[in-house]
Amino acid sequence: MAMPAISPARKAAFQILMAVERGHSHSDDLLRGKAVNSLTAADRNLCTAIVLGVLRWQIQLDHQMQILLKRPNAKLDREVLIALRMGAFQLLHLDRIPARAIIDESVELAKQAGHRFASGMVNAVLRKLAAAPFFNFSENTAAELAMAQAHPAWMVERWAGFFSLVAARAICLHGQSQPDLTVRLADPNAEAELTAASIVFKPAELLSAARTVVAGDPAATAAFLEGRVRIQDEGSQLVAELASTALAQKVETILDACAAPGGKTLILAERNPQARIVACEASEPRHAQLSKRVTAYPQIECRLADATNLTEDSVFDLALADVPCSGTGTLGRNPEIRHRLRLEDLARHAERQRAILTAALRAVRPGGRVVYSTCSLEPEENEQVVAEVLAANPAARTVPLASRIDELLAASIVTPDAAERLKSSITTEGYLRLVPGTFRTDGFFIAMIQRTA
Repeated sequence: MAMPAISPARKAAFQILMAVERGHSHSDDLLRGKAVNSLTAADRNLCTAIVLGVLRWQIQLDHQMQILLKRPNAKLDREVLIALRMGAFQLLHLDRIPARAIIDESVELAKQAGHRFASGMVNAVLRKLAAAPFFNFSENTAAELAMAQAHPAWMVERWAGFFSLVAARAICLHGQSQPDLTVRLADPNAEAELTAASIVFKPAELLSAARTVVAGDPAATAAFLEGRVRIQDEGSQLVAELASTALAQKVETILDACAAPGGKTLILAERNPQARIVACEASEPRHAQLSKRVTAYPQIECRLADATNLTEDSVFDLALADVPCSGTGTLGRNPEIRHRLRLEDLARHAERQRAILTAALRAVRPGGRVVYSTCSLEPEENEQVVAEVLAANPAARTVPLASRIDELLAASIVTPDAAERLKSSITTEGYLRLVPGTFRTDGFFIAMIQRTA
């Protein structure tokens, strides 16, 4: 007997969510894989909506479904749990799909995954949810906000303490939204090409070389395939702009300590065409991708190397240390981070971050500068890392970033409005913090340090 059909979009979404649940990969990588690319445009869009929606709302979905179970604390098999989450997300957040179709396919997903006996429970829970879909969630405290916006309570409580409850709510709302699709125009002529290809865009928030895509797929254009247009978050672009533009000293050698995927490396090369750039990457697959991406720039040397093991001392004029981090500033783009990250992980990240920043400082010559950045909102990975490295390196000092923003303004790289907003986000130590919700970018922390001797 033939098995009832499951739509290609839901089947692909189920497989991706299973892989993410097992910790095998990231949703962003899987959504750009062959299985999704082979779908029709409509199925691809539905698959993406389900995967990202389930991951963004998972904490709240699980809470709502637990209430509806006969045994609220029952431990469910992964396949059953994902079928339930997919059904619950569609019932609660997608309004163009009939409830019957959602429930039937969720039941069938559980059956075909080998859980025929659990399919009745999936059917019952989702029917109850479809009949009474409204749950009231207040946001008066950090704990309530966390459940209302489906974020881990420990994260939200920290953000409320660091920034305020209002700012924590803005961060959470950003984490529940699809991020802007931002492109960088590496070639000014590419703007006309995008328009001719029916790509609709508007000026981006901060940078004159960036555009926010409103409609269309820039990745399908010749300008993108040739590298003259690149998809890159505007905050990520700003990190490289702050590092590379209008430095007081001539820049002949640059170290990009953690270079993949290479977007910042390319900006460094564009802004410093006379400089030799050493781009390090410790991961072999990411190094291979990086090498392929920068082939048009012969001044870039891609090196398979851990930045903490650099042998160069006092060689570089400039170093960028955009270090691996928790990624809590990117929860809208990488929603699974909220389910994987634990508070104790921050200390592990910070240990490696200190080692990379120390190595980068050692690699620049006296008078040279290091830009340290993360896409984390956590002080353990940001201010505390810089403070500890500076305490251990008396021949180093911070360079306040307000003057760098003025240089970007003078060079027409940022707009006057953007410059004022950025300067209002400078911390008391002179660092720059991009907080999601305050800006439409991912969250970033940026500091500049000069080696004085």
